[in-house]
Amino acid sequence: MADELELLRRADPVPPDGPHFGDGPLDHRAERRLERLLRQGRPVRRAPGARLLWGLAATGAVVATATAALVGGPSTQPALAAPRPLAVRAHSVPVPLTQLAGLADAAAAEGAPRLRRGTHVQTWSLGMADGKPPVTLPEERAVRWRADDSRTELVVATDPRHPGRPVLTDTGGTPTLVADGHVLSRTTYPPSWSDAPPQAPPPHTPAALRAYLAETVRTDPLSTPRLLDAVGELLNHWTLGARESAALVRVLADAEGLRPAGQVTDRLGRPGQAYVYAGEGGGGRRMLILDGRTGAVLGLEATFTRDEPAYGVRAGDVMEYSAWMG
Repeated sequence: MADELELLRRADPVPPDGPHFGDGPLDHRAERRLERLLRQGRPVRRAPGARLLWGLAATGAVVATATAALVGGPSTQPALAAPRPLAVRAHSVPVPLTQLAGLADAAAAEGAPRLRRGTHVQTWSLGMADGKPPVTLPEERAVRWRADDSRTELVVATDPRHPGRPVLTDTGGTPTLVADGHVLSRTTYPPSWSDAPPQAPPPHTPAALRAYLAETVRTDPLSTPRLLDAVGELLNHWTLGARESAALVRVLADAEGLRPAGQVTDRLGRPGQAYVYAGEGGGGRRMLILDGRTGAVLGLEATFTRDEPAYGVRAGDVMEYSAWMG
């Protein structure tokens, strides 16, 4: 089997002349504002994989889009700024989810691809812990399962906007700059099996999949925010096949408040259709990006929808995103 890191770095590369998501160091004003916030506010712990908490706009989560934490003292290099939000292409035609469901059903009739255990995902998120400054965590993670139900997990620091540049990590509990492509962890887990979602194989019919997703987040009836949480959990465990993707689009088509927005180019340069949900409290919005031919989920992004001038946060600033690659 080829080295996992080499496979991961070759997957969906972003060319230097591809779409840019501007970033850069904090200016002096932003540095002072961030330092004041870190002295006054108490960061909130967010467990790995936990759903996004929209009500954090007055404390640590604001710092995610105020840009990033500084590393070390005043002479050290600032961390990268938060990525810009994905933009819907002007004058593009929104595709209703019911219409995309028909396209996904047609693609599923061809029978490929098939459901596969494991995931390959690129994420940007804010890491927070009690008594520590918040730090941005741009990572790429590949999980592969073996025939004996053991699995390997490879986590690499990466910045899709500028491959090869330093990115920030908090490996070992200390914020540090590392090179894009730096291996953060390589772990092999012993055999493991469960018949409960999301470890259990997802079904490929809409009704059964909806029940599966409700069980994943232990919520029934399944609201749209919790549905999106469940989709993220599912895709962090499984790479969906054509039938499962088609069933998921049918489930999404019934979700209240998830509206078509038009065409976007995701952070890996892939074209997709955007579907936006802005019905949550705390000034948050989520954008789900689906493949316009197959309905496969490409990404999920969370942004603020209102300004917080005291912290340098503006409507549209990114809280976190995930881009799944299969």
